[in-house]
Amino acid sequence: MSASKYTLQCNSHKCRAKLSGFAWVTACSHVFCDHHGSEAFSRAPSICPVCSTMLSGKLDVLRTELAPSEQYKAMVLVGLQPETVLEISHNALVFWTYQVNQERLLMEYNLSRAGGQVLQMEKFMTQQNQSRELELNALRGEIASLKKLLEEYKLKYNEVLERLNERNRQYQKLQRLLDSLRMHTLGMEEKDPTPPTFPTGLVKQHSPHSSPSFLGPEVDRFFSLGPDNAKTFFQFSTPTRDRTHSFIKKN
Repeated sequence: MSASKYTLQCNSHKCRAKLSGFAWVTACSHVFCDHHGSEAFSRAPSICPVCSTMLSGKLDVLRTELAPSEQYKAMVLVGLQPETVLEISHNALVFWTYQVNQERLLMEYNLSRAGGQVLQMEKFMTQQNQSRELELNALRGEIASLKKLLEEYKLKYNEVLERLNERNRQYQKLQRLLDSLRMHTLGMEEKDPTPPTFPTGLVKQHSPHSSPSFLGPEVDRFFSLGPDNAKTFFQFSTPTRDRTHSFIKKN
């Protein structure tokens, strides 16, 4: 970093702003912005906010102008011995070098801490990637099983659909058969307009010895006996009464 391009920054860790206008410098080689310097050194005894050095001397803390006028620069060292001028310049350069080195150390520290954070983030991201990869593998397995299950359901669906189509074909076949039977029945009724006869319980006998048609074959045997046999069938023998015993007493 070029010294001519470097700009002093407030040494307060709360500020770290680039300095301009007026600044507060200390004998312990620290510098603060006008706001934080006025706040820190407004009471006595003054203590450096950075290193906690006691600043009890009259010139241990100084408010200085960072961009002095040309007239000030022309007259500030006039009349001093060269040794004094060199000593003042040396102290000013030591202060400047210290600030540059402190800024470099701070930047290195921040860089190191950022590097550690990057490593932690990389480790965390690696763990997250591994975890996500495991989850993805599990999801892929679930998707594969679901696809297999879907194929099974498709086969079952096709089987059920085929059965349904077969039932529909059978139903249509039965429906056509029913329609043809209805048409046939209607055609027979048109050809034979005789109203249908219904049984009334009175059956006309075709022969004196034939049984009604609704009685069945067992009754036919009864009616086929003939008059003589029927007479014999209906003839009962009266038991012989004992004349000596009468049901009615005669007076």
